[in-house]
Amino acid sequence: MKTIKIYKLVKELLGVFFLAALALSFNSCEQFDLDENPAGSQLQVVTYSSMPQLELGVTGIYGKLNKAAWMSTFYVNGWSGDDITTHVASNKADFREYDQRFVTPENSRTQTNWNGVYEMIRAANTVLQSVEGQTLPDPDPTKQERLVGETYFLRAIMFNHLMRIHGRIPLVLEVDPFQQPSLASQLEVFEQIESDLLAAESRLPVSTNVGSTRPSKGTARAFLARLYMDWAGFPLKDASKYTAAASSAKSVMDNAASHGFGLEPDLAKLWSLEGRFNQEGVFTIAYSNAGDNLTNRKMGKLGLPSDPGLNGWQETFAEIRFFEDMPEGVRKEATYYAELPVGDNGAINIDSPTRMLRWEEFKDQQSPILRKIVGDLGDGDWAQFQTLRSDLYMRYAEVLLIYAEASGEAGSAGADAWEALNMVHRRAEGLPISTASPSDLTAGDGSIQDLAFTERKWEFAGEFIRWNDLVRKEKVQEALGNRNPRVSIGTEYDENGVGSPKPFTTAQNPILGSLGTDNYYAPIPLQEIEQNPNLGN
Repeated sequence: MKTIKIYKLVKELLGVFFLAALALSFNSCEQFDLDENPAGSQLQVVTYSSMPQLELGVTGIYGKLNKAAWMSTFYVNGWSGDDITTHVASNKADFREYDQRFVTPENSRTQTNWNGVYEMIRAANTVLQSVEGQTLPDPDPTKQERLVGETYFLRAIMFNHLMRIHGRIPLVLEVDPFQQPSLASQLEVFEQIESDLLAAESRLPVSTNVGSTRPSKGTARAFLARLYMDWAGFPLKDASKYTAAASSAKSVMDNAASHGFGLEPDLAKLWSLEGRFNQEGVFTIAYSNAGDNLTNRKMGKLGLPSDPGLNGWQETFAEIRFFEDMPEGVRKEATYYAELPVGDNGAINIDSPTRMLRWEEFKDQQSPILRKIVGDLGDGDWAQFQTLRSDLYMRYAEVLLIYAEASGEAGSAGADAWEALNMVHRRAEGLPISTASPSDLTAGDGSIQDLAFTERKWEFAGEFIRWNDLVRKEKVQEALGNRNPRVSIGTEYDENGVGSPKPFTTAQNPILGSLGTDNYYAPIPLQEIEQNPNLGN
């Protein structure tokens, strides 16, 4: 039995070695299933001899990213935050475990995410070993370095993605089907991610054009800034990394025009089909319906309740208290739908609605709707299980807020740090991004690091990263400690549209697990420990 598993693993690792000519038919958005290739069942790493082989290998990694990220499972840790919740019943048990901070080793979403991430990592290792020591012939002398840089980048962000969920993970750095790796220390994980990102930065181009799904030097440097922020927080608490984070973010800002980065003036556009490729995407995971590609199945009707007419998949809702606390304005309108235009049949109707349906009136579950999940109603994909909208895996707004917060923590915040903070703040209020305003945040409002942390809270609501901020700042208890079902006051409307206050009980998933640092990280999947006892350390 074990021999069969090893054979299948090696077969998958080496499946990137199709005929070289096939490489020209794939692009970075396409799904590439290595398991279906009978020609890839070799039992050794084959050294690349041509550029098409390298191109095909890197394309395969992007294909595995598409395969890993196309469903909500990729972001399962996001339900741990105080901004997102899931249905209180139905078939969302695995998401509820994260929502309730009671994650079991048998959680199937954890296992699926683990598998998808390590498929990418193994594919990246295969590429790096196959090209090592080779100079492949090509008219473009920079192509090989760029593709190798992309490989290091993709491996780095997958280690980072899994580290944020589990803390300690195995650092699989070579193709070895007989390897039984142990869990690396968290310092070793941080250092490996840093090493890979620096290797990527040194090889990548300055720009890959606005809205590109390929990383640039600025992309790698931005992820280094994010890494250093985590490094400065829990669990390692190396405060010197705030200086590194500020320096990295400033480098990206100073070269933003060259990298093709900038804030999108219309925040709501970022979660529309029109805005699927934009200057704010520091790194974008794109989807396509061409060929065998996978489309995005985290959005659309997955954010709606199952009420008649809406027929939602009730997967991703907004936390009520978070929604109520968010300051009113353009950003809140871009983040949520407090009400939906519906016809007599209860279905969304933006052309000729007969009434506005408030979230408090939902019959299935009274939770606010995340516009970032449902999307622009004008796109018409709110009724679908899939969409072509992109995942903005990292946005330029995060670079600006990292600079503001890290500069404050490092004691080096100047006018440029305050301006970075206020650029994001102005957009949230519907003001010109680069024009000073009387509503700008100043030292009179508090420390810049605290203001930037709060700005992140509202700016990235519903984007599956709030939990990471709560962990690094050890604010889990503060954020989640008072979440329970409670009686609220909503509005009941009569047939004439006249509303009156009405008390109702909100249904939210109660916290079941510890909110202490002992429960910040999800357990390693049980299946992995059974196959490799070294992971049970």
